[in-house]
Amino acid sequence: MTIPITKTYFGDEEMRAVQLPLESGWVVQGPFVKKFEEQFSAFTGARFSVATSSCTTALHIAVAALGLKPGDEVIVPAFTWVSTANVVEYMGAKPIFCDIDLRTFNINMEQIETLITPHTVGIIPVHLFGLCAEMDSVMKIAVKHDLWVVEDAACAFGSWYNGRHAGTFGDMGCFSFHPRKSITTGEGGMITTEREDFDGLSRSLRDHGASRSDHARHTEKAAFLLAEYNHLGYNFRMTDIQGALGCAQLERAQWILDARTACARRYDKILADLEWLDIPVVPEGYRHGYQAYVCLFRPEPPSFRNVAHLHEQRNEVMMLLEGKGISTRQGTHAPVIQGYYAEKYSLRPEQFPQAYLADRLSLTLPLYPQMTEAEQELVAANLQEAVGAKLGA
Repeated sequence: MTIPITKTYFGDEEMRAVQLPLESGWVVQGPFVKKFEEQFSAFTGARFSVATSSCTTALHIAVAALGLKPGDEVIVPAFTWVSTANVVEYMGAKPIFCDIDLRTFNINMEQIETLITPHTVGIIPVHLFGLCAEMDSVMKIAVKHDLWVVEDAACAFGSWYNGRHAGTFGDMGCFSFHPRKSITTGEGGMITTEREDFDGLSRSLRDHGASRSDHARHTEKAAFLLAEYNHLGYNFRMTDIQGALGCAQLERAQWILDARTACARRYDKILADLEWLDIPVVPEGYRHGYQAYVCLFRPEPPSFRNVAHLHEQRNEVMMLLEGKGISTRQGTHAPVIQGYYAEKYSLRPEQFPQAYLADRLSLTLPLYPQMTEAEQELVAANLQEAVGAKLGA
């Protein structure tokens, strides 16, 4: 038996959905993208939703709409997918990395204010793996220092904090529909915002800076006239094929999220007594979206003294599982130790100890909505067997 790290769920509804734009002949951004945006707002409670070609392009549009420019600084977590920092770099600004809380994998709230300088203009907190960052505290800091906030909610569809969905706290939120996410359009993203001006500007920026979309132009009078272009925009549009697929996925979204949560809770129960593994935490007031089930491999308390050895052990365990047909992954990476950022900004792992430990020791187990109890039992049994072989546990 092969157990993948994740598996998308497509049914007849999705198969039919992608045929509809082909039958209509309108396959670029159009009516299905509009419907997907409306349904996404209804699900999350966001006032406006703007579909894009990916979460990275959503983040790029967001920081561009907020006027990020060279010389500005933006605080980002030191443990996140590299695109969080990349969008700051794209604008000629500087990402300022903040260490994380190893317990939640999210940005360390106690360090944010120590990183604020006269050049700081914003914060990009990440709701990593489906657990929201501590947004009340983030917003208090932002208001105090007059900073904007863009939520990197790539992993956070179905994630809630104190009764509100991720992506509805900051100036803008950005979601991903990559196949490893809970709902997927293949590639694709979404911007959420409460502000009408950001909604309008985001729609323009995703479409080369156009004053109106191609679909609007072709369905209105004087379709022969091109739009006006008053902004320097991008080609970050979602296709109607993707929009139609997104609509079908949203129709079954609650089932997908409930099934993922049920799988996570089974893991919690099966793995609860393993002293060498920290399972995901869900603090009071949070609802985890479980985009991924990410643990921390810790047969002994991790530190810089033993991290290299523990990292080697973790990798050996993952290799043994791979040999049994069971896929695992590290949670994500620490951009601060990737070549580009480490070299450009002379960054060292010791500056971000918790992010470095997370990079070296995080361990993601397979999780998908159609996963069976037997599959989860098999994962757990093989995990314990692999660890036992390496540690004598």
